[in-house]
Amino acid sequence: MSPSELSISMSVYQLDEELWFPDPHLGEKDGLVAVGGSLSVERLLLAYSNGFFPWYSYKHQKEPLWYCPLDRFVIFPNEIHISHSMRQLIRQQKYKVTVNQDFEGVIRGCASAQGRNEEGGAWLGPDIIDAYTLLHELGFAASVEVWEEKRLVGGLYGVTFSNVFFGESMFSLAPNASKLALIYLANYMRQNGGVFIDAQFETPHLRSMGGRHITYEQYMKLMGEFSDTK
Repeated sequence: MSPSELSISMSVYQLDEELWFPDPHLGEKDGLVAVGGSLSVERLLLAYSNGFFPWYSYKHQKEPLWYCPLDRFVIFPNEIHISHSMRQLIRQQKYKVTVNQDFEGVIRGCASAQGRNEEGGAWLGPDIIDAYTLLHELGFAASVEVWEEKRLVGGLYGVTFSNVFFGESMFSLAPNASKLALIYLANYMRQNGGVFIDAQFETPHLRSMGGRHITYEQYMKLMGEFSDTK
């Protein structure tokens, strides 16, 4: 289901210029809680610190839709599943993996790979790209790049603070490139005190990599326990 196909009911709150978010327990079953507001740095940081994220079809929806699922799908770094075939690929050293070397290339790759930007429900539009690029410039968003020689063939990006990586999107132009980026991210987080990777919604791909469900209450408790600002 694309964000353009989701209906807005009376339980979805209209945001204004003030920085606030409603109680996510009052939202829709699919996690939709609010609509409106801006994609400013301040609003985005407030959103992620409370488990919210924007997701909407920019071709059909003028204002951001804000989601906060109460059933969270996450990957704990020490639970990342590395298949036998992926271990073989890593040993071959066919690809080089870097961090924050080409954020723009990754976010634009996520937007356009496999013709995603041509789809009616495309969500990674110019406003999202500009907003998260600014987050990256301020140190609140990061990318993992996968290179085949000098060609960017895959990667992922997300928001990062409080020792949590809030995954936004990934792409592959070569077999298993996005899986390699995720494995690298999990290993990096395990070595540097990372708590979990927020995968937002379950997919077969992410479940196969070790993702599992936790409650919103567990999610927020972990965020609070390991917050850099606590």
